[in-house]
Amino acid sequence: ELQVADTLDGEKQPQLIVKGALDREQRDSYELSLRVRDGGDPARSSQAILRVLITDVNDNSPRFEKSVYEADLAENSSPGTPILQLRATDLDVGVNGQIEYVFGAATESVRRLLRLDETSGWLSVLHRIDREEVNQLRFTVMARDRGQPPKTDKATVVLNIRDENDNVPTIDIRKIGRIPLRDGVASVAEDVLVDTPIALVQVSDRDQGENGVVTCTVVGDVPFQLKPASEGEGEPQNKRKYFLHTSAPLDYEAVRDYNVVIVAVDSGSPSLSSNNSLLVRVGDTNDNPPMFSQAVLEVSFPENNLPGERVATVVATDADSGKNAEITYSLEASPLSSEAPGSIFSIDPDSGDVLVQAVLDREQRDTYEFQVTARDKGVPSLQGSTTVVVRVSDRNDNEPRFMQDVFTFYVKENLQPNSPVGMVTVMDFDKGRNAELSLSIQPGDHDQAAGIFSIENDTGTIFSTVSFDREQQTSYTFKVKAVDGGEPPRSATATVSLFVMDENDNAPTVTFPSNSSYTVLPPSSNMRTVVATVVATDADTGLNADLNYSIVGGNPFKLFEIDPASGVVSLVGKLAPKHYGLHRLVVQVNDSGQPPQSTTALLHVFVNESLSNATVVESQVSRSLHTPLAQDIAGDPSYELSKQRLSIVIGVVAGIMTVILLILVVVMARYCRSKGKHGYEAGKKDHEDFFTPQQHDKAKKPKKDKKGKKGKQPLYSSIVTVEASKPNGQRYDSVNEKLSDSPGIGRYRSVNGGPGSPDLARHYKSSSPLPTVQLHPQSPTAGKKHQAVQDLPPANTFVGAGDNISIGSDHCSEYSCQASSKYSKQVRAL
Repeated sequence: ELQVADTLDGEKQPQLIVKGALDREQRDSYELSLRVRDGGDPARSSQAILRVLITDVNDNSPRFEKSVYEADLAENSSPGTPILQLRATDLDVGVNGQIEYVFGAATESVRRLLRLDETSGWLSVLHRIDREEVNQLRFTVMARDRGQPPKTDKATVVLNIRDENDNVPTIDIRKIGRIPLRDGVASVAEDVLVDTPIALVQVSDRDQGENGVVTCTVVGDVPFQLKPASEGEGEPQNKRKYFLHTSAPLDYEAVRDYNVVIVAVDSGSPSLSSNNSLLVRVGDTNDNPPMFSQAVLEVSFPENNLPGERVATVVATDADSGKNAEITYSLEASPLSSEAPGSIFSIDPDSGDVLVQAVLDREQRDTYEFQVTARDKGVPSLQGSTTVVVRVSDRNDNEPRFMQDVFTFYVKENLQPNSPVGMVTVMDFDKGRNAELSLSIQPGDHDQAAGIFSIENDTGTIFSTVSFDREQQTSYTFKVKAVDGGEPPRSATATVSLFVMDENDNAPTVTFPSNSSYTVLPPSSNMRTVVATVVATDADTGLNADLNYSIVGGNPFKLFEIDPASGVVSLVGKLAPKHYGLHRLVVQVNDSGQPPQSTTALLHVFVNESLSNATVVESQVSRSLHTPLAQDIAGDPSYELSKQRLSIVIGVVAGIMTVILLILVVVMARYCRSKGKHGYEAGKKDHEDFFTPQQHDKAKKPKKDKKGKKGKQPLYSSIVTVEASKPNGQRYDSVNEKLSDSPGIGRYRSVNGGPGSPDLARHYKSSSPLPTVQLHPQSPTAGKKHQAVQDLPPANTFVGAGDNISIGSDHCSEYSCQASSKYSKQVRAL
């Protein structure tokens, strides 16, 4: 506070008085405002600033951030490695606040291993630290200021040395129980029981934690294993004890010495390991019986031997030594046979030679079996045995033998080449090569089988190299020879008879009648009159040659009938005028085979009173041979054509009337239209109507106009007569004249009209205003539309109309019962 004191001279003296304790660490300065004022009126004053700075005194001790510092340090850390930094603060300033760090209560090893920086407080490694020597460092560090007197503070440092895996495990093998162990060698009898401890193994590691956890194993394929000596939880991890046990039976005869290698591996990273070994020597005992190399010894011995010959020598071995390995041999009966072998075989007790005492015959007995026993001289004595099987080998003392002297086989004809036809069976009582048979075909007396048959050696199957034809040869006889492979070879033969069975491979053959022949049948013939007999043969036999006959075509009127068995053709219908002419019967001959074979033949029957012109009939038969079988040839076709003519004429007349009616309607319509357009003028001639028919003289030719053109033609002026030439080059006067020269006179007359009918060709020729056009087959000027006329024979030439005429051959044959559609069109055109 401010106190004012009066001085002696009467002045006032202000004083700043400290009333409370000052703490620089709380507030290091104060700023005060001083004001002075006089007593005038008005009063006058002034002011000044007073700063008070608080100076420091060493009233604060240094303070560490923590009272205890703890850190981990890996062992073997290199010198200079920083560990931790100790930090202390002092509220004072200046010299009072300057701190230095020094070791407090610390051992000599701490001061030797660690370094403390006085200024910064950093603690670092001075020398390498080994955890196995020192695992923890505990000491104090003092922080001291430089005030007077100095003030201090201390902190405790705990430094844990972290283990590093720098020590390998150690293995110590010691004796246990009655098993002798000296200089790393243990002697163990081979009859020791399994799981017997033979040594104590101690494993330790100086490291700590995982680095000291040790795993101990036995390496290699040896009959030993380690087992922990105790299962207690208090046992340190880095020190363990194990017992070395046998894990399998020991066998002196198999392995006499075992080098047991024990490896210890710690769990550090990287892991460290060490190993130690123990030599185990197995002691021998008489625990092995004599052993044969084979449980069953098979011996091949030839038959027909001499008594006393050596059959075989048996040898047994004993893995033991000394008396335990000395062996004697004896013969005993086999467990599968009650027969004593002493009557036939014997054995030398020392050498093991087996001798035969009798003559052996393989065909009577091919196998002998007995047992050989081998005993050692150990105590107790052990024994082993083997079975001896004596197989009597064969000698070629038997011939091949066929099961039959004669083999009979039946085969079908037409068998594919190289097909089996039979199999022979042959055997040989010998064995092996002596029974290996070679089969061959031996030709007969007439060499029937030469090149035809072959035989398969393994199966005895006989094959044919050709296809059989029973019609050529019905049977074959040959011999088969069998030769064995012995020395000297032996052989046998058998006869083979082969009969060829019939197949339906031949169609019937018609021997009568021939297709080009014919039979004349008078119209007055009675019912059941025999017309002809169809004769056929078949090269097959049995049912394959059983023939039956049938009519399959050319009998539309059912006039004829054929006997299925004999082939006799009879008349079964009454003959009428329409039946006159040629009849073509299609006869089919079938056999009874499976599948059946058939042959078709033609039987021509000419129905007429007599045969006045054989040439005409032969011509008809010749044309019949070129007519499809589906088309019937039966009787006179003109009979049916006369029926068709009436229908054709009615159709033509109806067509003409329709055309005329249409023309009249058109003319009337045009005439009425013309009058309505121009009107009627007296004395003026109407215009010429081109639709009005012109009146022309049929006998006159059309006139030409001044320019040389023809006058208008009537509607029928487009009709043209097409004619053919006679063989001598002259023209026919009419179609009737042409048809009269044809062989089929009756038919062609029915086409142009019967007797007394007008000659249409002459009529149109005389009445047509155009000249007659003659087209010859050889004419080069005939157009393509007349080409059909040129290709036809003269007998098929008809009259056509203009360019629209359709001229072609009659699709029906000369003997068809109906005219074709083209012929109908020609009649309509006429």
